[in-house]
Amino acid sequence: MANYQHILVAVDFSKDFEAVLAKAIELQKVSSAKMTLVHVVEYTGAMYTGEIPLPEDLDLDQRLAKQAETKLEAMIKEHLLQNTSFLVEIGTPKREIVRVAEEQQADLIILGSHGRHGLQLLLGSTANGVLHLAQCDVLAIRVESA
Repeated sequence: MANYQHILVAVDFSKDFEAVLAKAIELQKVSSAKMTLVHVVEYTGAMYTGEIPLPEDLDLDQRLAKQAETKLEAMIKEHLLQNTSFLVEIGTPKREIVRVAEEQQADLIILGSHGRHGLQLLLGSTANGVLHLAQCDVLAIRVESA
């Protein structure tokens, strides 16, 4: 196994994410790596097509990003994580995770995989997209939630 220097952990706040974080913490301790937690708020601006006009100051993406920052800060404190930072991005999760990994010079991306099959697999998943786009190692931890 490679001795990783910088581990990027994709955080989705699902109920099964603790298993992903536990594996990341274990690998961080073994390799003494820096760890960055990243959460991507999927861009919603273009998704709203309703006929009710929204107030101009309503910025759902920014509010969701702020909530994610608060959750990530709490996660770092709760688990007493050392040498760990966090980022919150807005966009397409698979593309943003890969972009952040490249910008941060991460040599390992850890994320959860739901092991979907059939139509969901054909439509693509974040884990599958990251696996095919990333220039570094990717560790997908199987989780149970759908």
